Amino acid sequence: MQMEKTMVLYPGLAVSHFFPMMRLAGALVEHGYAVSVALIDPTVIPDAAFGAFVAGAVASMPSVRFHTLALVEDPPRVIPGAQFLVSYLDVVRRYNDHLHDFLCSFTRVHAVVVDSLSTQAFVVTKSLGIPSYLLFTSSAASLAAFAQLPYVLAEGSGTSFKELGDTPVELFGLPPIPASHLFGEALEDPDSGTYKSTMALMAGLSTIPDSGDGILVNTVESLEARAVAALGDPQCLPAGRVMPPVYCLGPFLGGIGEAKELHNCLAWLDVQPDHSVVILCFGSTGTANHSEEQLREIAVGLEKSGHRFLWVVRAPHGDDPDLDALLPDGFMDRTGGRGLVVKQWAPQAEVLRHRATGAFVTHCGWNSVLEGVTAGVPMLCWPLHSEQKMNRLHMVGEMGVAMEMVGWQQGLVQAGEVERKVRLVMESEEGGKLRARVAAHKEAAAAAWDDGGSSRAAFARFLSDVDGRQAPAHTGEGA
Repeated sequence: MQMEKTMVLYPGLAVSHFFPMMRLAGALVEHGYAVSVALIDPTVIPDAAFGAFVAGAVASMPSVRFHTLALVEDPPRVIPGAQFLVSYLDVVRRYNDHLHDFLCSFTRVHAVVVDSLSTQAFVVTKSLGIPSYLLFTSSAASLAAFAQLPYVLAEGSGTSFKELGDTPVELFGLPPIPASHLFGEALEDPDSGTYKSTMALMAGLSTIPDSGDGILVNTVESLEARAVAALGDPQCLPAGRVMPPVYCLGPFLGGIGEAKELHNCLAWLDVQPDHSVVILCFGSTGTANHSEEQLREIAVGLEKSGHRFLWVVRAPHGDDPDLDALLPDGFMDRTGGRGLVVKQWAPQAEVLRHRATGAFVTHCGWNSVLEGVTAGVPMLCWPLHSEQKMNRLHMVGEMGVAMEMVGWQQGLVQAGEVERKVRLVMESEEGGKLRARVAAHKEAAAAAWDDGGSSRAAFARFLSDVDGRQAPAHTGEGA
């Protein structure tokens, strides 16, 4: 009798990292694998929305086994702000013993897939001889940049990325990236724990013992052809360092954990004309909140643009937003016939796929970029944190799927720019060309999972490579 093939997934502690892992779980189940998800207690993250999303996924995926790892003594907490990464890595490290015990409860684990911020778990998988892979939840271009950045500045040069300002950083296979556009942890003081942890994490991407037996990337090869080619080129890394195999398996899309009832915004979209509504949504985390001043500028710009809009608003400090206090006097009444303001959350993927949607103002998180592309919706870029500034460069440049709200670089996008850019993407010939380019990428992304498609072929290669790395079964307590 053939033994069941079990894949264990170890997702990250953020919606943007958890979501793609759950889509991978669904794909593995469809291919006949038994999937178990090892969960670190979501309460270590001060984000109630993440816990709710995890609970939604558990409830909506009965074919997947979810197991919450035992609490460690004196449970740690992830600290927002400058200490986020250091505290996050500490949480993962402290859960290694519990992950070890969980993996040993199986007679055999076919492979483990680990989130890109949880690479310390490879200490466990390697000790047990289990094939292990990393799921990189951002773009191939970001992966190429992260793999190279630890080697850009000469050791002992006394120069930091922060000191470079807007000076372009030259990386193999990528357009020049202003140093100021790197993610925040790379712009810390080189002597800080955050900077050192960041560089060590990135350096591990180009060392197979540290990064596992391969890297799964949530992208479409045709969308990032240049970056994907760079990842497979020896020139990408210094001599003696080699990228593990890279599998482009995107796009991971769908409605895991979303509410089954129809959101009121979808009913509102149903009565709007085709391609007439501008969607404004800035991600799944509290760090994507705008100031009160910024919210008012957005409101004035939307009102003056004359276009229909659906705007997801969060309060500046993460509380339930008081729209009457946050938005200009009378705004809701004056725009009520052509605009809808939604508090906190909306089913973004469904909204973007709706026939009424005509443009998308986005923070440039990679999941949102893929959702915009696969819906065929042109975008306006407004990056806020993480690698989103780098994503903006590729969206506007090589991908050609977006225009930019430039005011973010000065810390405030003014009402006049909101008005101009909305009109530009919705009314102008330039906006029409943008829409055509996005439509072409939409077709290519849809074909990636068809027979003969690039993502389907990469997924088959990944499964075949896992089979080729199998170690003898170990003795466990059984699952």
